[in-house]
Amino acid sequence: MALLTEADIEALGLTLRLAATVTLLLLLLGLPLAWWLAHTRSPWRRPIAAVVALPLVLPPTVLGFYLLMLLGPDGVVGRALAALGLAALPFTFKGLVVASMLYSLPFVVQPLHNAFDAVGNRPLEVAATLRAGPLDRFFSVALPLAWPGVVTAAVLGFAHTVGEFGVVLMIGGNIPGQTRVLSMRIYDHVQAGEYHQANVLSLCLLAVSFAALLAMSLLRTRRSARD
Repeated sequence: MALLTEADIEALGLTLRLAATVTLLLLLLGLPLAWWLAHTRSPWRRPIAAVVALPLVLPPTVLGFYLLMLLGPDGVVGRALAALGLAALPFTFKGLVVASMLYSLPFVVQPLHNAFDAVGNRPLEVAATLRAGPLDRFFSVALPLAWPGVVTAAVLGFAHTVGEFGVVLMIGGNIPGQTRVLSMRIYDHVQAGEYHQANVLSLCLLAVSFAALLAMSLLRTRRSARD
């Protein structure tokens, strides 16, 4: 008996593609959002921070259900997409990306927010006295100093996306080659009583998560040694 079937390998590849896509997009979104949360004095700061953190306490199936209603053909976003001639997002890979981004958002934004808080204002003020502009201060001073937080955010976002189940089930279903990720494939094996295959795939998820955390630890150790 092969350790991994063709369907298992397909699900593994789809999972890694989803996690890589979501992690990249979340870093692009999370960096400016975390920077704003760390430095703004706006009264909207706390409500927005609470919304960002909401997936930490919200059951995945609840989030998935409301996303399904919002993105579906009768939802606000679904109708807007239809008016633009675009396909609905539920039960597509793009829909999985959107749902996974929302569900993994706090795992990326919060480490970035903490990292920018730790940098403080002093280095930025010194850079400003040297006539560094806002973008220059961000990319040349704040981002390098916050790099360990960026690594942590990327690893946590990737690992969290790899292990998603509830949101994936609600918004993506279980379509082979499109939305059937590894967690869904494990569920299929368990439902069929194929515990050996489920164990093999579970070990794959465990290995990916362990490798991600080990890489994060090694990168942070090397960074500390250079500093």
